[in-house]
Amino acid sequence: MKIILATQNQGKVRELRDLIDDEGIEVISLQDISDWEDVEENGETFAENAAIKARAAVRRTGLIALADDSGLEVDALEGAPGVFSARFAGEPKDDERNNDKLLSLLERVPEEKRTARFRCALIMATPNGEEYLTEGTVEGKILGQRRGADGFGYDPVFFVPGLGRTMAELTLEEKNNLSHRAQAFHAMIPILHNLKERE
Repeated sequence: MKIILATQNQGKVRELRDLIDDEGIEVISLQDISDWEDVEENGETFAENAAIKARAAVRRTGLIALADDSGLEVDALEGAPGVFSARFAGEPKDDERNNDKLLSLLERVPEEKRTARFRCALIMATPNGEEYLTEGTVEGKILGQRRGADGFGYDPVFFVPGLGRTMAELTLEEKNNLSHRAQAFHAMIPILHNLKERE
């Protein structure tokens, strides 16, 4: 059984392969498609954007396709930046400018109201029109300054209270174990195995 993960990110592909842990399921990515054209992710939610990518990959390949979309939701900003997380400070997308904008907007917000979460929506679409959604979230709060040198995106300002560190201060293994994407992937694996058994 061959499936496609609609991403150019080989880290995500490795993560999914490790989680599936089944030699009978081959995972390929958009890098394996010769003339893939990026689709416009114009959904209003993470799930809508993931579905846009998954459906496009099914149409292009005829394979079962998985796609994810994720970002940061800040309660004091009514859920922003949300689906605009990657381009919060405008084009071209830039992690430093995104963090600068976020910290500026929260400058006068007290610590107890700086709650936030990373959210990931993962969609699996099949050639016969079935779709499955799983989600993962990591709750935390936004600090007033960056901490940690690892990670990317909003990791340096996203504090995980249960661990007492920011996402950028975690090891890769720690981050992968608790991340919103890992949670969504974990929840999808049994569904994928059921599809394989039905073949």
